[in-house]
Amino acid sequence: MTIPVAVVGVGKIARDQHLPAIAADPDFTLAAAVSRHGRVEGVPNFTDLDSFLAEGPPAALAICTPPSVRLEMCLAAIAAGRDLLIEKPPAASLGEIATIIEAARAAGTVLFATWHSRFAPGVEHARAWIAARWPTRLAITWREDVRRWHPNQAWIWQPGGFGVFDPGINALSILTHILPGPMHVESAEMEVPANATTPIAARLTMTGAGGLPVTADFDWRQEGPQTWDIEVQAGPERLKLRMGGARLAIDGVEIDTGPEREYPEIYRRFARLIAARDSDADIAPLRIVADAWLKGRQSATEPFHD
Repeated sequence: MTIPVAVVGVGKIARDQHLPAIAADPDFTLAAAVSRHGRVEGVPNFTDLDSFLAEGPPAALAICTPPSVRLEMCLAAIAAGRDLLIEKPPAASLGEIATIIEAARAAGTVLFATWHSRFAPGVEHARAWIAARWPTRLAITWREDVRRWHPNQAWIWQPGGFGVFDPGINALSILTHILPGPMHVESAEMEVPANATTPIAARLTMTGAGGLPVTADFDWRQEGPQTWDIEVQAGPERLKLRMGGARLAIDGVEIDTGPEREYPEIYRRFARLIAARDSDADIAPLRIVADAWLKGRQSATEPFHD
């Protein structure tokens, strides 16, 4: 018996990743779509969540809206007894995700706050490599072109939109998965466009367990080839995750880690959570972003225009 699921927020990430992953997964069937502007052919479409919850088919929900509007949506869905998969970042603040987690726990609904980059094919290999060693340095370089990946998305520059931390949190989700123990922000420098409230670039200095030095360099202004790298040094040995975790090299030798299946693996995980009536809502990456804001310095830079 397949699990009916409705996609809430039919934007770029839903069309590029969620809808194809649902269509390819035998455990799920697309039951409906909820969006103010987007439509999906072949299923019932609703323009708001309240209408769907009142009139739509019983289904789990995949929340793909911007994080700033998720709190009320998630609480309404949980009150209606719906299981939830939430696209990253899971909410606009630590307070909001804490409220969502507690509501799901009290209601007995499944909550899966996804971190898709943790399912990149090289990540588990890196985690196992680190577990057998004592890392001495970790450096993240996450530089991409915002015009390519988030065109005309004004919400991302507003409060709750995360700015460059929207992609940067993918790196932080890998970081907190492959390294055991706590991670603390020591300092942060953030460049904020004069016409925005969220950063276009950020540089973080952190400390992991045992005093491990960790740095992160996020920038949304890189044209040409994009950079999504994590380098780990353990004595004379070096590991490098590239392309957001899709590629892995150890001491310069490429390792075959298999095909990219981030979103298919997310839905496999969601099916298992539903079967077990369990939840998975790790907030560690979001906590690092919040700490960067609390301990960081902001500087103004030139206005950004798409």
